[in-house]
Amino acid sequence: MLSLRDLCLALLVVLTWGLNFVMIKWGVEEVPPLLLTAMRYLCAALPMVFFVKRPQVRLGTLVTYGLAIGFAQFGLLFSAIKLGLPAGLASLIIQTQAFFTFGLAMLFLGERLGRWQVIGASVAIIGIGVIAIERFELTSLVPLLMVIAAAFFWGLGNIASKRAGQIDMLSFVVWGSLVPILPLLGLSLVFEGSDAIGAALGHLSLRTVGVVVFNGYAATLLGFGLWSYLLKHYPAGVIAPFSLLVPVFGIGFAMLLTGEIITELEIVGSALVFAGLVINVFGPRLQRRRVAV
Repeated sequence: MLSLRDLCLALLVVLTWGLNFVMIKWGVEEVPPLLLTAMRYLCAALPMVFFVKRPQVRLGTLVTYGLAIGFAQFGLLFSAIKLGLPAGLASLIIQTQAFFTFGLAMLFLGERLGRWQVIGASVAIIGIGVIAIERFELTSLVPLLMVIAAAFFWGLGNIASKRAGQIDMLSFVVWGSLVPILPLLGLSLVFEGSDAIGAALGHLSLRTVGVVVFNGYAATLLGFGLWSYLLKHYPAGVIAPFSLLVPVFGIGFAMLLTGEIITELEIVGSALVFAGLVINVFGPRLQRRRVAV
């Protein structure tokens, strides 16, 4: 059972990650999304990389993690929110990474997919389908598909971190943050243009600086650092359910701070996705309890 201090730390992490979706929305209003993502990881890497030893892990694993999480996952997520996907809805859809992680673990690590994972994934897929019906127009559907792709790359990053083994995860995150910076800047130069980059950097507001600092230090270093600490000291089954609170906080903060409103059909779809995630997390536990009884 978690101590009171560690319970507070777990709640702090999920609250920070939930609030970060609003921060992303505020950030992409003033800075092109690929450039903003590069700034996030520049902030996460510097100056910490000078004070943290390089993790004892293969370079290929570190590069795979950095490209999957920093370049692909957050590059797609920031861009999708810029294209109009509600931040609260994005905070929920991105959690489908759990199902991609299971699928990739089967493919690359030889793990077996349980019955509850299949049921949970099926319910979540139906929920995403309901949301897709609401966003059937191409301009609305594309950002939804981008976040689903981002969830896939988060799953790929999880597999890379699993292959890294028992290492200092803070060091892994800091050094992994170096990987996506140049690719993101290159892509930003090609697709967002030098004029947009120059305008954004030349007119940085205090709010944007705060967004970058929050993304780099709070969401990336503090969030992942505390999460890895909790996973080291408690069973994954105790800590993993807290991730279900991320979309709860994400949707709540988005409605409270930005006035976001999602449609009735999106609420139904979101409820199904959340139900699928709950089944995925708690289903195996319920089965073990029944067997024990």
